[in-house]
Amino acid sequence: MNRHPSQPLQPAVWLGVPFLLAIVATFLFSIPLRLFTLALPEPVFPIVLAFAWAVIRPSVLGPFAVLFLGLFLDLFWGGPIGLWPLSLLAGYSLILLSRNLMVGQGPEILFGWYLAATGAAMGTAYLAILLTTGEAPNALGTVWQYLVTAALYPLAHYLIERFEDADVRFR
Repeated sequence: MNRHPSQPLQPAVWLGVPFLLAIVATFLFSIPLRLFTLALPEPVFPIVLAFAWAVIRPSVLGPFAVLFLGLFLDLFWGGPIGLWPLSLLAGYSLILLSRNLMVGQGPEILFGWYLAATGAAMGTAYLAILLTTGEAPNALGTVWQYLVTAALYPLAHYLIERFEDADVRFR
């Protein structure tokens, strides 16, 4: 049962605000702060949005927002241009293609799909780096980043709960 009342879908609300929050969160988690000699984790916040936007509503705006978030990550982290847009769109397209299988499923099943989308995005990034540079990224670092990003599922679930019933065309 949806705990939030349905409201009309407005791109500024279901795309714009999460878009900006993902950018702010990326900035905040990149602060070189150390606690007990451990740095803050660096989850890939846009994966949450790529998953939620594909589940909530197929839209022409979603993939473009994912593309721009990926370009932001490339520029922010200094990676090769196109790495994160390709990776995020791989996760987005996996969920978009399997969206009909997720309709009416509980949060446990959606979590499994979220893990698959995160794995598709991270796996694509890993393979792209491996194929372009000839060197494999640090496997432990990749697994750690995957686990930290997987822990962000409650944010994706919140977005889905908040906006899934807002578009009357899909009821």
